[in-house]
This record gives sequence, C-alpha cells and structure tokens, in this order.
Amino acid sequence: MKDRKKVYRRCLILATIFSLIFTIIYSSNQYINLYIPDEIKLMEGRIENFDFNINMPLEAKITSEKQGVVSVNESNVPQDQINISLNESFTIQSNEVNEMTANVKLFGIIPIKEVKVDVIPQTEIIPAGLTVGVIVSTEGVMVLGTGEVKGDDGISYEPATGILKSGDYITKADNNTIQSKEELVEYINEKGDGEINFTIKRDGQEQNVNITPIESNGSYKLGIWVRDDTQGIGTVTYVDPISKTFGALGHGITDADTKQLINILEGDLLETKITSITKGQKGFPGEISGMIINDSKNKLGTVSKNTEYGIFGDVEETIYNYIEKEPLAIGLKHEVEVGPAIIKSCVDDTIREYQIEITKVFLGNNDVNKGMIIEVVDENLIDKTNGIVQGMSGSPIVQNDKIIGAVTHVFVQDSTKGYGTFIENMLNASNQ
Repeated sequence: MKDRKKVYRRCLILATIFSLIFTIIYSSNQYINLYIPDEIKLMEGRIENFDFNINMPLEAKITSEKQGVVSVNESNVPQDQINISLNESFTIQSNEVNEMTANVKLFGIIPIKEVKVDVIPQTEIIPAGLTVGVIVSTEGVMVLGTGEVKGDDGISYEPATGILKSGDYITKADNNTIQSKEELVEYINEKGDGEINFTIKRDGQEQNVNITPIESNGSYKLGIWVRDDTQGIGTVTYVDPISKTFGALGHGITDADTKQLINILEGDLLETKITSITKGQKGFPGEISGMIINDSKNKLGTVSKNTEYGIFGDVEETIYNYIEKEPLAIGLKHEVEVGPAIIKSCVDDTIREYQIEITKVFLGNNDVNKGMIIEVVDENLIDKTNGIVQGMSGSPIVQNDKIIGAVTHVFVQDSTKGYGTFIENMLNASNQ
C-alpha cells in the first residue's frame, strides 16, 4: 500500500513538472511570436540594429547561403552559421543580397520558431500622401446574394439558391465572356428559358454551374444581386520613381455587402476634389467626402492589383504635379520605434505633414494591417478632422527620415488613435 502511494506521488510530481514545462514553453512561444516576426528583411550593405527586448534565454542560429558576407556587431563572421543571443541588442550586416534562416531556440536547446531573413537591395520611394479617387471594375460580375423570383405563372422560384453564393464571380455564360451587369442581363434575356452554363470563380478556383432563368414580367431572371464596379476615396502611400509604380490604402478594397476582398479586372486612380470633412466622433468614424473627376486628363494611375496590404499599379506622369519628388529610404519593421513620427495627408487639397506618436509596435503580429498603434497629437489635424477619418487610409508614416508604414484603420471609440501597417508588407505584396 505504501509502495503504491509512493508511485502515485512520484507520478503526480512528474506530471506537475511536465505540465509546468509545457506551460512555460507554450507561454514562451506565444510571447515570442508576438515580438519576433516570421520574416525579417535587411538592407544590403546597411548596418541593422536589433533589440527585441525579450528577457528570456533565447538564441538564434543563423544559416547563410553565402559565406563571408555577414558581420555581427560589426565584426566579420566567416562561418556559414552564426549564433546570436536575442536577449541582448546586436547589429547585423550583409554586404550582398542574400537569404538566411534563423532558428530560434529557448535555452539554446528547445526549438521555438524558424525565421526567414532576406537581404534586399537598398530602395528609396516617394512618400505621397495624396488623396485620390479609386474606381475599379471586378473580374466578371460579383454575386452579392440570391433570392426569389416570382414567375409569370404566379409561383415563386429560387433558381440560383444553393448553386451560387455571395462572393462568387460570374466570368462566362455558355463560354461567352461576361464583364458587366448589362452583358449578363442581355445574355440571360437572349437565352430565354433555356439552361445556361456559367463559369464562376469561387475562392480563387474556377468551376462551372448550370442555372435555368425564370420568366418574370416579360424578362428572364436568375434571382441574384450582382455588382461589377466600386469606387471610393483613399490616399496614395508611395510612388516608386524607378519603376513608376504606386501603393495605396494600406488595406484591400472589400465589398461593402460580402466583406470579401474584391477581385479586380482593372481600375483607375483619379484626381479628387475634397468637398467636405465629417469629423470623427466617439462611436462614429469621420470621413473625407469628395468629387472624383473621372476624366482621362485627370487620370493619375492604373490599378492592377488589390491585396490585403493595399492596391498597386502604375502611375501616370501627371501624379508628379501633386506630390514631392524627393524619395526617402525605406524603414524596415525592426527599425520602427515607439515615439514621435509624422504622417503625410491631404485633408484640405494640400498635402501636409502632421505629428503623431507611435505607441505600440507588434513585430510578430499576424494581423496584416495592424503592425503598430498610432495616435494623432497634431492640433491642426485634430481641429480639422478630430484625428483619423475614412479616406486617410494609406497616408504614409515617416520616422527618422524613413518611410516606415501607412495608416490603415481608426479606432471607432477614439478617432485620434488607429492602426498602421509596415511599408515592407506593402512592398512585398506589390512584388508578388
């Protein structure tokens, strides 16, 4: 009996120890993932300073594709494997474009995560801050929802229910390309009550479905609500003077009804005349209202890509009439500091600089648009807008003479505060 109690106690102690070790490792992993990103970028030839401010015995073993091109703490390291303590500040430099891998371990033993380290060429871009109109056409016709059709026989039908769903894109009807609502309606009426084979895109995958239209009040209907374009006002974050490309908004264009990222076929950046500003109030985000001048003479660029990190495309020469031409170096994630910064915004038909404070930085945050929390402290901007309003998304954030990110969201309960995304996220998305 006594032996059984001893065995039981030993098992209980061991279970407690293992449970404690598991809890420590799990908590450590969660904490580390918040502050150490999955991917780090370095600028070729530039000494990069790191201080993760983590009071834990973490070690990173960096493996480089190229030997003899990396220095740590300004000392050359000829080996292809470099050991760095992450609970102390350090510098690292690579003299060539390079790819490295950092294996992070707790106590130098327990694997925590693998970090991809890319060395990229030095790049300079122009922080724009220009308010523009954006008009985009969808790739095909976007389905918003399905419903009933009352036929001429008095019976209610739901011809598309269970076949189409919100967020689908109708791209073809019987192999005929569909690019607008008008083309879709015209083809359905031409076909009459015959079955139609539709090519649709759902979650990025192409598939075919069959639907038979219902005759109702002299025309034929599928019982769906659709959209083929959208427009709004936002801010251009940057212009690349070498490639003549731009990035804007800092977040993607989503459909107001489905909340899904819109698949775009094409789009335009257009000059906008600001007509009014609704100030942000607690619980009610403000907004910039303006008149989009949809004229070829006022075209500033062409939109070719809509991503979670913003919209991207090519600029027209006319855009340089509105923005400064002096480029700035890119500030990478690890260079962003808690403290003062500026945003460039156009809330009164003139691009101006406004003072903000970066209050928190989340290097390991997987939320694509929320890498930092910012607070507007500039009394001039607070007087005009009460802080951040809709239409300012994309306003570039500059710190230490480097462009580091873009404004993306406003806090609904406090319009002086909001989120920003890192500029390197936008540049990654533009190149994919």
